Amino acid sequence: MDSFIEDKVWLGFDLSTQQLKSIAINENLEVVCEASVQFDSDLPEFRTTGGVHRHEDNQTATAPVLMWVKALELILDRLRVNGLDFSQVVGISGSGQQHGSVYWKRGARAVLQSLQGGKFLHEQLSQCFALGESPIWMDSSTSRECRQLEAHLGGAQHLAEVTGSRAYERFTASQIAKIAHTKAEVYSSTERISLVSSFLASLFIGDYAPIDLSDGSGMNLLDIKEKRWSSECLQFCGTELEAKLGSEVVPSSQVIGPLSEYFVERYGFHKDCYVVAFTGDNPASLAGMCLGPNDVAISLGTSDTAFLSLSTPKPALDGHIFCNPINEEHFMGLICFKNGSLTRERIRNTCADASWDIFNQLLESTPRGAFGNIGFYLDLPEIYPVVSGDFRYNRFDNEVTSFAAEVEIRACVESQFLRLRIHAENLGFKRSNSTRVLATGGASANHSIIAVLADVFNAPVYTYSIPNSAVLGSALLAKYAKEKETTSYYDMVLKLNANFKLVTKPSPDAGEIYDSLAERYRKLEDKLESKANGD
Repeated sequence: MDSFIEDKVWLGFDLSTQQLKSIAINENLEVVCEASVQFDSDLPEFRTTGGVHRHEDNQTATAPVLMWVKALELILDRLRVNGLDFSQVVGISGSGQQHGSVYWKRGARAVLQSLQGGKFLHEQLSQCFALGESPIWMDSSTSRECRQLEAHLGGAQHLAEVTGSRAYERFTASQIAKIAHTKAEVYSSTERISLVSSFLASLFIGDYAPIDLSDGSGMNLLDIKEKRWSSECLQFCGTELEAKLGSEVVPSSQVIGPLSEYFVERYGFHKDCYVVAFTGDNPASLAGMCLGPNDVAISLGTSDTAFLSLSTPKPALDGHIFCNPINEEHFMGLICFKNGSLTRERIRNTCADASWDIFNQLLESTPRGAFGNIGFYLDLPEIYPVVSGDFRYNRFDNEVTSFAAEVEIRACVESQFLRLRIHAENLGFKRSNSTRVLATGGASANHSIIAVLADVFNAPVYTYSIPNSAVLGSALLAKYAKEKETTSYYDMVLKLNANFKLVTKPSPDAGEIYDSLAERYRKLEDKLESKANGD
């Protein structure tokens, strides 16, 4: 193949909640073409808001499957208009919003395998889905199924140890169980169940694509250590489920087939173009950020999220463990806390006259460790502790009613980062001398806040100049699939380290201050959780 293609490129896609994005990268890992489709504005006939249909019960959230099919056709047209020569595309991979599921009707595989290049994709697939609306990650209508699944597995902790997570409403297991139990006709008429990622991959190969290990880890169905479906979980959800999911689960960097003849004929792709397993958007982001084995990425947005590579995972109730998309021997940890930027803004408004300048001045003028004071600022009940409200403790761990404004500010920022550090450690994170913290999201531009992050983790903080890490990670995985026998992923992406910008280093006494503060924080957090449970 290589002898016939000059200026080779690799194509990545990311089917997120609100849009479909795509980029092409060249041999030097440079982005040479990109395009996007916004679901609400570019496909208004589906009448989505933020790419979603919210239902009357305020819990059910779905997205139209054919909207995603039309988006693929539209983005391929836009890539061509933007100058991409499809005949130069060597390999394709992609990612999708995690936890969403697609239900293919019996007979759909035959349609996929016989697509005709002279017809639109969405027309040929219009009758191929047992459910026209796919449940997605925003759905919270399966609380009953979650409780039942945990009970079936002998408790939430055991379920986490097997699948990497306790039961969550958005996860695929509870969604499948709900459909199997409440829509028996739909379930029985379903030939194949895909994740959003493997659904998109199926379009490209013209056949049912296998689910990959990383995205499969976000289902409450995969035994993450054995790397196969858990029979216990399958039995709970529905009959013949393994056949509907496909018995094979593959690494995220595995070639799953040649590109369908449909795309060769209709768009002019090279006949030898290969397709790599598609994965979830979070694993693809880990690949796109080029995280090393001891690094941690922290996104400081509405939610504060951390994800990291783990050699020895410790499944817990307060986070997620996925199979690692770039190192089959390692795992990936993911933690998401609800109380992020909006909580910081509330403290800014009440303690710093709604001014970030004043907020930063007060933060910097207060000693590290906030004189031994610790605060919990929970506008919404957290995953742990499951309480809301503000809770303040002095250096003797006695609860107090208030702090001075400057202490309140530092205690808020420190507590949010101590929370991330502690729960990362709960999942198996271990800091080393080579550890880097990669900061993204809105607050990563605030140097005063980032300085606290460096101190709490006792590691240098970097920012990353390339946006859209999930779609970049997808393109990189497409390239890596053919190179992994001769090089490691980290060596392949080494040149992208130039995109890492060192923002700040930890203070010399950071370890001494925050190691002891972290232990106190852990005990106080457990105390709050026990209080919430009435213990």
